[in-house]
Amino acid sequence: MKTPSRLAGTAILAAAALTLAACGTNGAKDGAEPTGPAATGGEEVKTYNIAITQFLAHPSLDLITQGFKDGLEDKGVKAEYTYDDAQGDQANTATIAGKYAADSSLDLILAVATPSAQAVVNQITDRPVLFAGVTDPVEAALVASWEASGTNVTGTSDLNPEGRPAALIQEIMGADKVKTIGYLYSLGEKNSVVQLELLKAEAEPLGITVKESGIANSSELTAGVEALAGVDAIYVGTDNTVVDGIEQVVAFGQDNQIPLFVADASSVERGAAATRGIDYYELGRRTAEQAYEILVEGVEPGAIAPLQVTDTQVIVNQEAAESYGLTIPEAILANAEIVTTAG
Repeated sequence: MKTPSRLAGTAILAAAALTLAACGTNGAKDGAEPTGPAATGGEEVKTYNIAITQFLAHPSLDLITQGFKDGLEDKGVKAEYTYDDAQGDQANTATIAGKYAADSSLDLILAVATPSAQAVVNQITDRPVLFAGVTDPVEAALVASWEASGTNVTGTSDLNPEGRPAALIQEIMGADKVKTIGYLYSLGEKNSVVQLELLKAEAEPLGITVKESGIANSSELTAGVEALAGVDAIYVGTDNTVVDGIEQVVAFGQDNQIPLFVADASSVERGAAATRGIDYYELGRRTAEQAYEILVEGVEPGAIAPLQVTDTQVIVNQEAAESYGLTIPEAILANAEIVTTAG
């Protein structure tokens, strides 16, 4: 059994929750005192005004935000933050972006998740914009390519080509037991459409059929997952709407003995069986490195190529797996991080 190595542990998640709980679309602010080299020498340290817009509050996105703040603090950057939660509403993302566009005091805007990033990029061209937790920034029209954009925009992606979810499901369940994978996603999230096509491309040569179920909003989540009755396994990507209500998918899987696999580690701690995913807290810290280059070193955002974080870790919840009638093979457990269901 591998010793847990993720920075995005329970203590970090709790800290993120405390940080964000008091914040809403009212743009609450908080400060971070410098602790790094910039705080030494008796020189006055500049305080940067940074706005963070997050599509909704759920553990993976919260970890990005917390990792970003911690990363800047560790570099000695003093910042005052304005935070806005769009609460999963596309209209809110545009309203928040408009508020930031009108605020000339902002030094940098961080947009967490694809819908929020699209809204900000559409309205703000005169200040640095960072995106984080965006699956495909090119497909989402945030940047023209994976090269340096030459614009005011760059950021980090959670596109995970090394995740190979179909292969992981076969490795855990047995290839002879996986012929159909159900994919539940939000029709309005471009990142989820991209992941659907990647899953299909991976599954076809493995002899697996992908049954998709798209929903318009969270009110359709129950009907959406029920449409996947009869599949051998369910896979949920980094879909913000579905992940926000992942407990409903977990309950359906348990009731019907259909194992649930996911793209993000936090959902494994909420009852999914396993993932081969990335560390969202570390993703936030990598985004903070880009912010440091822009704010402190004076690098133009358009000179920094978007970063794709590809380090993966197999994370397994044995307790959850058993609730689906699934036994995780010892060969998987030997090289995996083992977590339990939170709460």
